[in-house]
Amino acid sequence: MPVRQHSRMKFALALFLVMLNTSLRADPATVAQNSRAWRVQHERDILAEFAALLSIPNLANDAPNIGRNAEAIRTICEKRGLVAKLLAIEGAPPVVVADLATPNAKRTVAFYAHYDGQPIDRSQWKSEPWKPVMRNQAGDDVDWRNAKSIDPEWRFFARSAGDDKAAIIAMLTALDALHSLALKPAVNLRFVFEGEEEAGSPHLADYLEKFPEMSHADAWVFCDGPVHQSRRMELVFGARGTVGLELTVYGPIKGLHDGHYGNWVANPIVRLTHLIDSMRDESGRILIKGFYDDVRESTASEKEALAKIPNVEGELRREFQIGATEGNGKPLNELLMLPGLNLRGIEAGHVGALASNTIPTEARASIDFRLVPDETPESIKPLVERHIAAQGFSIVRQTPDVAARLASGRIVKVEWGVGYPASRTPLDLPFSRELAAIMSAAGHEPVVLPTAGGSLPMDLFQHGGNVPVIAFPIANHDDNQHAANENMRLQNLWDGIEVFASFFSSLTNPKN
Repeated sequence: MPVRQHSRMKFALALFLVMLNTSLRADPATVAQNSRAWRVQHERDILAEFAALLSIPNLANDAPNIGRNAEAIRTICEKRGLVAKLLAIEGAPPVVVADLATPNAKRTVAFYAHYDGQPIDRSQWKSEPWKPVMRNQAGDDVDWRNAKSIDPEWRFFARSAGDDKAAIIAMLTALDALHSLALKPAVNLRFVFEGEEEAGSPHLADYLEKFPEMSHADAWVFCDGPVHQSRRMELVFGARGTVGLELTVYGPIKGLHDGHYGNWVANPIVRLTHLIDSMRDESGRILIKGFYDDVRESTASEKEALAKIPNVEGELRREFQIGATEGNGKPLNELLMLPGLNLRGIEAGHVGALASNTIPTEARASIDFRLVPDETPESIKPLVERHIAAQGFSIVRQTPDVAARLASGRIVKVEWGVGYPASRTPLDLPFSRELAAIMSAAGHEPVVLPTAGGSLPMDLFQHGGNVPVIAFPIANHDDNQHAANENMRLQNLWDGIEVFASFFSSLTNPKN
């Protein structure tokens, strides 16, 4: 073969390979398909790494084990060639930050997840919370390491299996898939893994202030929460804010026989329940004066998106075994656009075999407020306290002494928790459309949800609304999030890997 002809063929082959690589990057469907094929060959390795991470206890107040989690995640990141480091503030769990830089990239897209988990009640779990167990659809344990094949309907049971370690594994495994395909992102990728989201992220603002480089990204994808109840994947453009409230209403200094003193000494349980009843009605409407004054009206695009969300409410009522819902018949996702007051628990006296004919000394309630734009914890606190005072209560911040008890017939201790405001990213931003287009092309057309009912500290990364922050959850909707027997359906993990690979390979740089 002549030298010139041979050189032309080599050039043509090189050009073809470049075009092929460009085509793969621009075609999320091909990336998803090839990532799926790679994943099928490596399922046991993926699950082994997932199981190892799930085996480390991860309560935010358990400093030694939280440190083990952070170190394990840094090691997992470095194994993928990421530049990873642990950021630390005294008294707070570490934040893991890992970067994958792309030469000449003009854009950085950051991905957030958290590695801490909710507290556990071991008596409610079928197996140990931090000893991952695989179960089939019948609920039987499965030896997945030696099984002939892995059923995508099997589920891993462990604390944080769905919330939120699955997202960490899915993201980092997607990088493995891209490496096997010889694909590289066109943008810089940053991964931020927090260690106290389930405790309300009380130190996240301090981290962002101390390490401003941590939040320097052009856009954020928050990877937390469940997919839509129809099992379709979601893009969630906002999250409600949150703030907790603990109330303690006081009765007599010691328990009193209700036959001798009932109808004369006030019962703190009765007073507390009447106070709560004055704050919300049975439909969920908050009765506190001015509470809805700052609620932002839904935009036309948000209303359009709400109308397109699949209706699964009948199936949910059967799943939850409830005959009716709150909200005066309004759809679930329309109600999530409004603030909420949830009664997390009441504690007073005893029931059943332990009940006694006694007027108790105090009654406590734990309340969870969910906030929407443009409400903030600071804006609603005075509204709540004015309402409590209007019911005739004297508000104290500490357990009342003798003088305080004798000075007022109605005393309530008010204790506010750490909170943060709601956030919402417009649905029609270029980044919003880009993520939705990539998912659709990859075969996972998303349900577009203007806001999630739960809360995420997304507002801290928005920089006054100038940076888009969008949530992409992957956990199954029935993962028992925050409850006993938390689990992760394997197909949800597999789908997450495909979409993350498509995101990483298809996000583009600005044209100028």
